[in-house]
Amino acid sequence: MGIDSNAFVAGMSALGAGMAMIAGLGPGIGEGYTAGQACAAIGRQPEAQGDITRTMILGIAMAESTGIYALVIALILLFANPFVGNF
Repeated sequence: MGIDSNAFVAGMSALGAGMAMIAGLGPGIGEGYTAGQACAAIGRQPEAQGDITRTMILGIAMAESTGIYALVIALILLFANPFVGNF
């Protein structure tokens, strides 16, 4: 008695979705570090606040995009997996 192939694919998809969401840790750590360094830079050079803030927001947006891509992949694996039902 073996495991059904659809159940195996669904289980591996759930495992893959969980592993994809681990990618959310990187942007969170990076964005926190970026904001802390920007605050330190503004404290050292307050007249450059606009430039520092603009650069920080651009960097945080780019870092967050990787987390959003991971979320999209996880949602596709869980709810719109093209391999479930094909076996």
